[in-house]
Amino acid sequence: MKTAEKLLKKVEGGTVLTPKGFQAGGIHAGLRYSKKDVGLLMSESPAAAAAVYTQNHFQAAPLKVTQESIQHSGKIQAIIVNSAIANACTGEQGLKDAYEMRRLVAKRLDLVEEHVAVASTGVIGEFLQMDKIAHGIEQVEVSNGLEGAKSFQEAILTTDTFQKSACYELEVGGKTVTIGGAAKGSGMIHPNMATMLGFVTTDANIDSTLLHKTLKEITNESFNQITVDGDTSTNDMVLVLANGMADHEPLTEGHPDFEQFKEGLKAVCVDLAKQIARDGEGATKLVEVNVTGAQTKEEANIIAKKIVGSSLVKTAVYGRDGNWGRIVAAVGYSDAKVEPDQVSIYIGPYLMFQNGLPQSFSEELVTEYLAKETVTITVHLNNGTEKGKAWGCDLTYDYVKINASYRT
Repeated sequence: MKTAEKLLKKVEGGTVLTPKGFQAGGIHAGLRYSKKDVGLLMSESPAAAAAVYTQNHFQAAPLKVTQESIQHSGKIQAIIVNSAIANACTGEQGLKDAYEMRRLVAKRLDLVEEHVAVASTGVIGEFLQMDKIAHGIEQVEVSNGLEGAKSFQEAILTTDTFQKSACYELEVGGKTVTIGGAAKGSGMIHPNMATMLGFVTTDANIDSTLLHKTLKEITNESFNQITVDGDTSTNDMVLVLANGMADHEPLTEGHPDFEQFKEGLKAVCVDLAKQIARDGEGATKLVEVNVTGAQTKEEANIIAKKIVGSSLVKTAVYGRDGNWGRIVAAVGYSDAKVEPDQVSIYIGPYLMFQNGLPQSFSEELVTEYLAKETVTITVHLNNGTEKGKAWGCDLTYDYVKINASYRT
């Protein structure tokens, strides 16, 4: 019997437009100096929709409008996104502007208004330049090719240094199902569902209720397990559209290929999440933390995220310093159940700490390992059977430079 992992295939060069029936584009509307700043993603037909949102109390206006749209029928056909301005902490005017973005897209594409989702990213506390956004909505062209995907991906970026996309395919009922995604995020990243936006498309046939349940579970093992700087944005959102164009029997939890679909959706979300972590503002390294032997998966995830989020661990990685004491400290203040005399810690392949005691190691070899672009830290709690992962990046001088002058 084939496993889900073996049936799952990464589509090299695949994008958010690789699944059947999706188009996208982006345009420079003038919100930013020169780069594209208004993006449009759409499905040929209304798609089952699911989303998770920031838990920040100051939730931005676009998220409120998108929640209302999805609650209307569980269907979304188009997503309008702007960068440069977050439309957060903008009161009634901000909400009015988000509704106006929805209305303008619905009018141009002849859609039901509630079939349009809205997203914004950028500076908090500034009002949208609606004349420029209206012009962008009117002029943006969409296509289903690579250029359309790249154009959309550029339009959603802020301080990101590269575009983020992922695509996987699998089989459901003998039919090929594709799941693609695009995301942005570089700073203010500590999702709790920063500024982080994720858009996932699939031609799978699944209803909105089950899609939402599945996305929520997967988010806790992907986007919610990354951190760059510990700051949760006002605008975080991950939105999934499933238009059913793969033409298979509807997925249910009892369907023999449901777990396969779930693994595919998780693969896309983890892939995008790792790219966001790698692109942390000023970062030079992706840091992955693996925790095994925990009593619960939740505790394993908590410890992993505490370690990867520690400023002291992050600066040690940047400085190529095998200071395992900082890792021990992060494990110890994690609020998870830990037996200190049972814990082992590795930096890459090198054992640093075992059963509550330091171990001899080569400083030279560890320093050499920490120079790599991807650094793995492993913690064995030896206190249970559950495991967890988290991803982050190192903390550099450039992070301070970028954020000290973000508005100027």
